Amino acid sequence: KCLFESIKTVKVMKVLSESVLCVCDGEQFGQLCSGNPTNRRRISDSWGQGHYGAGRGSRTHKGLDIVCEDGSVVYAPFDVTLEGKLTVYNDPNKAAINSGINLSGGDLTFKLFYVRPDRVSGTVRKGERIGVMLPMQQVYPGITSHVHVQMKDKSDPTPYFN
Repeated sequence: KCLFESIKTVKVMKVLSESVLCVCDGEQFGQLCSGNPTNRRRISDSWGQGHYGAGRGSRTHKGLDIVCEDGSVVYAPFDVTLEGKLTVYNDPNKAAINSGINLSGGDLTFKLFYVRPDRVSGTVRKGERIGVMLPMQQVYPGITSHVHVQMKDKSDPTPYFN
């Protein structure tokens, strides 16, 4: 949905004049994980909540968690460029899930955590395999396994999901 659907006054439109930007002009995430065609989100479990801004002790969650079973195939949510592997943690106790990938596509630059990428450079078309969901249950028993989607600038990725 476009940002302007919620704007009620013409005055705001005049202020924005001809250089109008709209959230709806950006990409919308397609299916990220096999077994989750609607990108169902992690809501709440014994480890916390998966929405952007959820509390994490003294900090806040800077991503959105999309449910994904351990070992599931992870797909390109739209046409993307693979921009290198990332290390999620510096903790050796979390080595089993210490991988992800940096991606860009359209006007978005983002990261997927807890994914073992098939490769870390090149381009991938929407719906093609990027990699595999890592074994989150080994590190966080009982958590709702998920891919963590985080924008490079740490802004809220929620508007890019239907």
